[in-house]
Amino acid sequence: MRSRSLAAISLVLALSFPPAHAAERDPGILAVIESFRTAIIEKDRERFLGLFVQQDVPWQSVLDDKSLAQIQVKRPEAIKARFKQENNPVAFIDGIVASKNRSEETFSNIKIDSDGELAAVTFDYSFLSNGTRTNWGKEAWLMVRTDAGWKITTVAYSVTLAPPTQAQGG
Repeated sequence: MRSRSLAAISLVLALSFPPAHAAERDPGILAVIESFRTAIIEKDRERFLGLFVQQDVPWQSVLDDKSLAQIQVKRPEAIKARFKQENNPVAFIDGIVASKNRSEETFSNIKIDSDGELAAVTFDYSFLSNGTRTNWGKEAWLMVRTDAGWKITTVAYSVTLAPPTQAQGG
């Protein structure tokens, strides 16, 4: 009898609490991640900008130490985490659309922490230009679930630059 009670309690507890990573399967958040990726590949400005709660959300980068030193060779005034108002989703996608190069951003190790209304999404990214990885790092989004679905409110990302090559003048 006691083993039945323990089994029943265990079953009730298991059904009462969602798995720790249940949010990682949120189809709405995963759809935003995929739309972000494919909008870059397809140079789809309208779809890309539709992923954000507004077009000028905070968009902050931070350079790793080696990348900062690499940049400071040509621009000694460069700093690790400079906030630039013009660094935002509009400038990002407009640069991709205007470029003759093929661009792609890949994602791995995606983690989602959400209560169903607010989500923190982190992942490793690699940015490719014409199939060559130019930079990579960790990216973090804050998201909210709006009447129109999940939207990105903030983007922060670390940047590790590919080392310069002879072809790049390095």
